[in-house]
Amino acid sequence: MKDRIFIIDGSSYLYRAYHAMPPLTSPSGQPTGAIKGVTNMLTTLKKDSEGSPIIVVFDAKGKTFRSDIYKEYKANRPPMPDDLREQLEPLKNICKAIGFPLIEIPGVEADDVIATLSRQAKERKFKSVISSLDKDLMQLVEDPISTMMNTMSHQIFDEQKVFEKFGVKPNQIRDLLALVGDSSDNIPGVPKVGVKTAAKWLNEYGDIEAIKQNADNIKGKVGENLRASLQDLDRNINLVSLKDDVDIGRTFESLLEQ
Repeated sequence: MKDRIFIIDGSSYLYRAYHAMPPLTSPSGQPTGAIKGVTNMLTTLKKDSEGSPIIVVFDAKGKTFRSDIYKEYKANRPPMPDDLREQLEPLKNICKAIGFPLIEIPGVEADDVIATLSRQAKERKFKSVISSLDKDLMQLVEDPISTMMNTMSHQIFDEQKVFEKFGVKPNQIRDLLALVGDSSDNIPGVPKVGVKTAAKWLNEYGDIEAIKQNADNIKGKVGENLRASLQDLDRNINLVSLKDDVDIGRTFESLLEQ
């Protein structure tokens, strides 16, 4: 399909393959399990893509602007395992050899690059399929323009599937994450507020601004916790919002030439 692109969250593929594959090595002793796993997933996708362009996005080295907003952002994450780091550059070279454009932009996350590509595709009337398991990217789902695909099972998430999983619409995912927080990114949410409570509030009030305006009407301990956390919610919104105006250093049209 010439009016559709696949956008691959390379970091998601990398870690999924690393944990799913046995610890394979080359004859010289170099680890190759993640390389084999990702290469298999990408070649399968290429075979099934019906000629649609495939773009691979990786996180660049170093901190991003989110660490300037909140210095503890992702501070709880361990460094990449050495045997996985050794596979990163060979894997990127394989992606390029297959013919997939590979993008990594310092100072932002792969999610921001993916959001930018999704916006550019929409502006050009292209559909985009985002291949990732990152819940942050669920906020990009928009019928019929943009869907997400489970990296491992190839299950497709449209707006209805997102609602079934989280209890909110894709355009409410950002506010849900701001309320609940994200332990994997070390973002503290409102204490004792989980996905079900946050979804209930969003379905009742619409968005996080309306929830803040109605905070005095929310009873019980969770209401107290919400009122005590109001100042943190603006910070959380800035952390979980995706930046969709990243300078990716090349034109959208050049990415389609595969």
